[in-house]
Amino acid sequence: MTESHNPERRRYPRSRKVVQIEVRAEGSDVPVRTETSDICETGCYIQMSITLEMNSRVSVTLWLGYEKVKAQGRVVTRHPQFGNGIELEMHATDQERLRKYLES
Repeated sequence: MTESHNPERRRYPRSRKVVQIEVRAEGSDVPVRTETSDICETGCYIQMSITLEMNSRVSVTLWLGYEKVKAQGRVVTRHPQFGNGIELEMHATDQERLRKYLES
């Protein structure tokens, strides 16, 4: 008898929505502007040729149409020369704005 194993750890489903994003590594004044390849209420994946180190802290700005949402984040996946997965932490009101945007 085999036990089924589900490696999915996400609490919220990812959407393939492209969202403009600015990422700034902790201690750096240089922003990286790119876009998400997928996103949910608590995380996103961004494609970058020069990737951030695992567990790096970042500040993030997301452009949801004409609105800006700010968040703090932590790099949770790293694929060199391809991209990073970022876990997002934001105020409940901003998370709700992001949820509504993703549903639209």
